[in-house]
Amino acid sequence: MKLTRRGFLTAALAACAAPLFAQQAPALLPASKGRRVVVVGGGWGGLSAARQLRALAPELEVVLLERNPSFFSLPLSNKWLAGLVDEKLLEHDYRAAAQAFGYPFLQAEVSAIDRDRRRVHTARGTLDYDWLVLAVGIRHDYAAWFGDDRRAIDEARTRFACAWTPGDEFRALKARLDNFKGGELVMTIPPPPYRCQLAPYERALVIGHLLKTRAVPGRLTLLDPNPPPQRFAEVFEEQYRGQIEVLPHARIKSVDPFAKTVATEFDDLRFDEALLMPPQQAAEPAWQAALIGRDAAGKPTGWAAQDPLHLNAADDERVFLVGDLIGAASPLFGHYPKSGHLAVHLGRIAAREIAARARGRLPETTLPESSCFVAARLAPSESLRVDTHYRLRGDGLIVQTTKQHFDPNPRGEDVAWAKGMFGELFGYR
Repeated sequence: MKLTRRGFLTAALAACAAPLFAQQAPALLPASKGRRVVVVGGGWGGLSAARQLRALAPELEVVLLERNPSFFSLPLSNKWLAGLVDEKLLEHDYRAAAQAFGYPFLQAEVSAIDRDRRRVHTARGTLDYDWLVLAVGIRHDYAAWFGDDRRAIDEARTRFACAWTPGDEFRALKARLDNFKGGELVMTIPPPPYRCQLAPYERALVIGHLLKTRAVPGRLTLLDPNPPPQRFAEVFEEQYRGQIEVLPHARIKSVDPFAKTVATEFDDLRFDEALLMPPQQAAEPAWQAALIGRDAAGKPTGWAAQDPLHLNAADDERVFLVGDLIGAASPLFGHYPKSGHLAVHLGRIAAREIAARARGRLPETTLPESSCFVAARLAPSESLRVDTHYRLRGDGLIVQTTKQHFDPNPRGEDVAWAKGMFGELFGYR
């Protein structure tokens, strides 16, 4: 597997370079007078862990590291693409959270994690930790399509980005959709697990809505490795026949971003515009730090391996894994939903674990829960809420229960949920 070789080389080079970094790089902050928790990643899970740690263990120093200058919410971002949500609701200043809860925020991108020395390396300098919370989310595995062809990877990422991670890709995607004048538009859905299971279908709904309401002579072809959820399939057929075509069981064989073609096992398609979403994995720092799990055959799973009940890394009780980067939680259902709500709960659990261990105790075992709001129809408005709950079975395995709630007359419950979450994470009153 090409990615394994590249990941191995990356980890090996970083490991060799760590002693050199230690000699040359300055410390980002003075040495802690007590014990320090470094939270890497300012998404839902990282913000939750930092906020809860300040509440539960004020004696610990907490530092938040994040590469982006501001927070941008993936939940509700599809509605923002359709012009139905104000951008001001989605974007927030990390300094507001840092000031509200009393922890330093440092904008820096992690280049290496030295678990032996308990040290985080960035281009700006290093930061030592007693505990590390890694909440860095996902990366897109373009190597699954292009191998080591950097030119093809850069072309796909630059021209046809799927905008599934926070950053400038969202605004670029909105501009691409606003400037789309017609033709063939393709969107790929990766094989599971991936971030927010229903969100790609909601985004397809938004694109179909934009094409129809703007009278754009174009068509979205959705390449889905699975059958689409029934309610979305019905809405696509009823409202967007001619704007949306779904090709189920469409597994990607090859992509050529220069010729603008996608080949599946059954069809070859040419496109004028595309949202190319490759398979997803844990983000780069988890690979560099050798935190990726392995399957029964010894191959990397692509996701960080954690203790399912306590969230520390499988081989390191000083490192806690939070959010979308984590691996399977139970052999009974596999992965937790990769949702913002669940990441917040994982952040709370990690904070409780660290606070208790800092005092020489073991916390009571708690499990997360998830709620996910998606638009099921835009005109007239309908919504779905997916609630997922967990419990421990007698043999210690985690059991999952999922319920879907259809609302034919939503009254802004998704926005109210988001405002409540932002209030918790940023300290708004």
